[in-house]
Parts: sequence; structure tokens; C-alpha cells
Amino acid sequence: MSAPGQAPSAGYAAVFVHEDVPTAEVDRLEALHRPLADSVRDLVDATIRTTVEDEEVRAVRAEVDALVARLRARQLDGPAGVRYNAEGRTWSWGNAVVGERNAVAPPLEVVRDPDGLVHADTVLGAAYEGPPGMVHGGVGALLLDHVMGVAASAHQRVTLTGTLTMRYVRSTPLGPVRVEARIEREEGRKVFVVATLGDPDGVTVEADGVFIVPRWAV
Repeated sequence: MSAPGQAPSAGYAAVFVHEDVPTAEVDRLEALHRPLADSVRDLVDATIRTTVEDEEVRAVRAEVDALVARLRARQLDGPAGVRYNAEGRTWSWGNAVVGERNAVAPPLEVVRDPDGLVHADTVLGAAYEGPPGMVHGGVGALLLDHVMGVAASAHQRVTLTGTLTMRYVRSTPLGPVRVEARIEREEGRKVFVVATLGDPDGVTVEADGVFIVPRWAV
């Protein structure tokens, strides 16, 4: 554990950690922490769009600093990593796209259909803006990369992004968006995936990528 206020060390390696935690307890902890992440996500949006007076901003900052100090009283060293238990349950609470405790994550809830289509719906607000009123192109790439990776893994293997090519058909407005991905074909350890990002009016970004099954995972 880190000491209060201690920042994670630079250059830490990714971690996959086995924990002897029953799935029911993992579910309980997620249910406990998810509303906190939701509240922090609301705080981020409010921080961007607030027009309150200077003194109110200073007062809120002091309260936020005090809350941060309370949460840092006990914390993990380094990254949250990916954790798993003996029941096959995994959790990645710090993930930038689907992390249950990560207020930066939209968050995205990914669904796999029986026919192999993987999709996710979410709403992107002010924190994800690039051009005025539009989703930042890098945010679109982030969502596509994640959902395409889920499609490539087929819930049975580890895959890593090899290449990702995107065609921006038009700007994506802030608001509700949908990501869809499916495996196009496979060649050895290479998995070819196609995907789209869109809004209620249709596709805004088309993507294709090659995902690699690492040798150590074969």
C-alpha cells in the first residue's frame, strides 16, 4: 500500500493479480464504489461547465482536496491492474474505458450477441469534447479500440492491438453514441476486426484493425 498522498512510481509494469476474493464480495465492492465514480464523473462535468463566483470555486476546491486526502489514507501502489479469482471472475476497476472506479471512463458497458457482434452504448458529455460540440477524435479511437479488442478476444484469449485504422465519415456530436465490432477473419495469431462508431443518425467513424494473440498466450 502507498503512504497517504504518495503518488505511484513511474515506469511500473502492468500487473495481473490473483486474489482470493469470492465473486460475491467483488460484486459488493463494485456496487459500493460505482456510485462514488458516478459522483466524481458528475464533478468533472460540473467543473468544466460551472460559472459560480471565484470564492465558491476556492471553497469547493478546499472541500475536494480534503476528500482526496481521506481517500488517500489507504490506497494501492501503482496501477489497479487486472485482478482475477479462482472462480474465473475478473475485474479491471481502473480501465480507461470500462473501469468501475474510473471517473474518466464514460463508462462503456460492452455486450456480446450470440451472432458474434459486440456492441456498447454510452453518452459522451462535456469531458469528451474536441471540436465545439463534438466528440474528440481520440476519444472515438479509444472506444473503438476497446470494443474491437473485446470482439477479437472472443472471451477465450488475450489479444493486443497491432494496427488500428479509422476513417472519420463525419464529426460525432456529443450525446448518445454506439460502438459495434465483429471479427472479419483470422490468420494464425492475427485477428482482423471491423467496427463502427455512430450516433442516432448513423455511422460517424469506420474502423478496421489487426489484433495479435501474443505468443505467451497461445
